[in-house]
Amino acid sequence: MTPELRALFPITEKFIYLNHAAVAPLSKRVVSAMHEQAEEVARYGTRHWPKWMAGVEGTRRSLARLIGARSQEIALMPNTSTALASVANGYPWRSGDNVVTAGSEFPANIYPWMRLREAGVTLRMAPERDGRVDVSELLGLVDGQTRIVTVSFVQYASGQRMDLESMAEALRGRDLLFVVDGIQGLGALPLDVRAWGIDAMAADGHKFLMGPEGAGFLYLSPRAFDRIKPTTVGWMSVKGWADFVVHPIEWRTDMTRFEPGTLNAIGYYGLGAAVDTLLEVGIDRIQRYLLDLTDHLVEGLRSKGFRVVSPRNPREKSPIVACVHDRFAADDLFRLLDGRNVIAASRAGRLRFAPHFYNTRDEIDTALSYLPA
Repeated sequence: MTPELRALFPITEKFIYLNHAAVAPLSKRVVSAMHEQAEEVARYGTRHWPKWMAGVEGTRRSLARLIGARSQEIALMPNTSTALASVANGYPWRSGDNVVTAGSEFPANIYPWMRLREAGVTLRMAPERDGRVDVSELLGLVDGQTRIVTVSFVQYASGQRMDLESMAEALRGRDLLFVVDGIQGLGALPLDVRAWGIDAMAADGHKFLMGPEGAGFLYLSPRAFDRIKPTTVGWMSVKGWADFVVHPIEWRTDMTRFEPGTLNAIGYYGLGAAVDTLLEVGIDRIQRYLLDLTDHLVEGLRSKGFRVVSPRNPREKSPIVACVHDRFAADDLFRLLDGRNVIAASRAGRLRFAPHFYNTRDEIDTALSYLPA
């Protein structure tokens, strides 16, 4: 990537930052966009409110472009958990239904479904074995009572990229919804909800999308939109909301019905700037760069005696690389690197690396040089 793109990230002045699967550092463009919105409120109060809303709607359009959706199919949500809970709580469940997922999912994609046991809904989970969830085994849990299959785009602890296209094809024609937690892949890997047959997609902006925390979204396909009902209602959820008068509850006709109240305009200004930067660079280009960069990282880790847990076959590899060492604990290795200003993570007993497009091979080599053999 170009020096001009790398210069957008002040984090590079002091740190080698390889932890975008946790919280991404903000670019100068993101900070500037958020500062601009804050200055607007500071200097003009509500005077320029239509301009704020236009900026927020621009972010909605950029998110839609990123995932191959229409802007009216996007609801702006405070985080991934809220978005997934909106799907879980809004589905018309019956006792005896079940949900199928992977046992290695991040808790945000477990608890909303686990809670449904109060309604007689069973959660079925395919285990991770040696860094992989077998998609065939997961799909083998699906039966006539399965109403939702839900997985992460990329598994947070192993870096396994789930084969969403093949999963959607296998599920085609069944009376169920295919739900994806996209937070660990969006911004680094291309995804097309319509072409891939995804019914619902949730993500926050603070990982590979490189936006601020607390600014996320929910996508629903037309058939999912027909099934999922809002379970939280506020003044902005209903028709006639802009006249500030109480009306009978008639939901707005698009995904804004899932937005009950005032949005985080500052956060969405920042997220819009982040997504627009990614679109400018090109998601296909970012994917090629990151997979090549992490191939180099994997080669270096293996040469030093690390066992790479993350699948590295073409359909399952991602920009997340998790590894273990027979003699050194992940927590100790994390602290060793942190002391050298290399920021990685320790997850599920594994040392985890997650670079982005502004990271360089030299940074990878430096990080590797600090690790024991």
